[in-house]
Formats: sequence, structure tokens, C-alpha cells
Amino acid sequence: MVNSLPKLSGQRILITGGLGFIGSNLAHKCVELGATATIFDCLDPRSGGNLYNIQEIRDHIEICFHDILNFDQITEHIVDKDIIFNCAASTSHSFSMREPWLDQDVNSKGMINLLEAIRRFNPDIKFVHIGTSTQLGKLHYQPADEFHPEFPTDIYSANKSVSEKYALIYATAYNLNLCVIRLANVFGPRASIHSPEFTFNNYFIGLALQNKTITVFGDGKQLRNVLFVDDAVNALILASQSDKMKGETFFAVSDSHYSVAQIAEKTVEYIGTGKVNHVDWPAEKKAIDIGDAVITNKKIKEFINWLPQCNLELGLVKTKDYYAACLDKYLR
Repeated sequence: MVNSLPKLSGQRILITGGLGFIGSNLAHKCVELGATATIFDCLDPRSGGNLYNIQEIRDHIEICFHDILNFDQITEHIVDKDIIFNCAASTSHSFSMREPWLDQDVNSKGMINLLEAIRRFNPDIKFVHIGTSTQLGKLHYQPADEFHPEFPTDIYSANKSVSEKYALIYATAYNLNLCVIRLANVFGPRASIHSPEFTFNNYFIGLALQNKTITVFGDGKQLRNVLFVDDAVNALILASQSDKMKGETFFAVSDSHYSVAQIAEKTVEYIGTGKVNHVDWPAEKKAIDIGDAVITNKKIKEFINWLPQCNLELGLVKTKDYYAACLDKYLR
């Protein structure tokens, strides 16, 4: 059965960045499946963590308010774990261009800390690292696959590319059991919807929920892949349970692509409020835009029994339902 998730009873799981969007949804699913889950997060405001994200499961998890830049703290919490999901990152493209050193610290040096801790103290752990589709930069062919060259156009994407390569080097050099799952424009409950610093489509949702105007640059015809967060979480969990994934990189993306304008229009339609306005491109935004981002998920489907199951429309309805009772917790 496609996306049939295994029980995780008895498995000890560490989720770095577990108070953030993807990490917290992953924590909820791990608890539901019976795992013993530990969240490792420093609540860096540049990374979108939110304590409310885990309020429903707080009594069922351990929370460590630590930083992946602290090697000793990582080591302390990695030694007795079976699986680590690395969701920790400084995730803002625009912030990375303003503060490249800080982005490098989290997204590159933090990765080395994790890998060295694993190599020295728990080489048998399964490690799933989250990459990003924006590592590719402007596409040279479509649909892009895992063999596509990488020419990132911003510092965040460059550092994510570097961190992925660190992971693959360690997998080969030290026979570590790790894989990389690249995601693209994940949306849904528990996202940072309050700021354009984070994923654009979640910001669109936040604007629509407040009955505000969604601004689209230019004609907005550039294509994007968007994935509902439950599908992303399912891919991560299934990857952690399969030895076939060892030492490999995968795109876990949806089957459909939409233009930015379509995403904005559908957001307004299915959220039920807000409007869309087109404006001219700001020069600094146009300089790093990658154009169309058409990506294939063929490889991951061949390796594990995973399929994206929630389309954009249904995902928007589920997202609206989640925020209906807690919108104030996400507008800060």
C-alpha cells in the first residue's frame, strides 16, 4: 500500500529544528507512530520555530533548547538515538544575502557538527537530511532530476548544497547510513505564515487568512512545485526505514506544477479571503529568481513506496481548517 507508514515503537528519534514547520509536523507523526521523540531547537527567529507547534504533544516528547553550533550539546543527545532527522536550518533566502556569515554558520558548520558527532559517537544511527530544490538554481533542462547541475543563486541555497555534499562525503568515507531528501515549497499547518522571509506560498496563505493582498511580481508565470507537509513527512519517515536510500539524494516533490500567479489565485479561492495584485519586479528579487522550477520525483518513487497524495486545493482547505482556531499564534 502506497505511503503505508511503519510503526516506530521502540525507535528513539532526534529531530533537529523540531519546533519549526517541517520538524514539528514530523514530531507529531513520529509520536503518533509510537516513537520516542526528542526535539533539538534553539528557537532562532530566523528559522521559524514556534513553541505552539508542539503544544498538543508536549507531554509526549523531550525538548532540548540547544543549538547545532554547540558540538557538545549535539553529542550529548545523539549517542543513544536510532534516527536523526536534520530539519535545522536558517531558511530565509533574503536573510542569507544580508547576513551570509550567519547563514553559513547554521547551514554549513552546523552540518559538520552533526556529521562529526555521528562519526565519532554513533556511526550506526540513520540520518535523514533535508535539502532544497533551490540548490539547482536556474534549470538547464526540465524536468530536473537528481543529476541536474547545481548553480544556486543565493547564499542559503549554496550553503544547503554544500551541506548536502558534506553528508554524501561522510556517507562514503565513513560508511554512514544517511540520505538526503530535497523538498520544494512545502506548505500546510504549523508554517511560518507571518513573514515573506520564509516559504513564499505559506506567506501567501498568511496574507489570505488576514484578508490582505498577495503581491505577485511581474506576470507570475514562473512554475513552481508545491508539496503538502503531510506528504513531505511521509517521505522522510519512509526514507528513514529503508536501507536502499543509503548514500543517495532524492527529490520528494509533488506530481503537479503551478505558476506563482496560480498559487496566489488558488490560495485566495480556497482560503476564501484576500486578493491578488501584480506589481513590477524589485531589482534585488529579479536578480535571484530562478525562473521555472519543474522537477521530477521519479527516483524516490522507484526506491520507496511513496506518492504525494494531497493536491494543492485539498492542502489549502486543510491548512485553512488548522489556522481557524489558532491564527493569532502564528502572526507575530
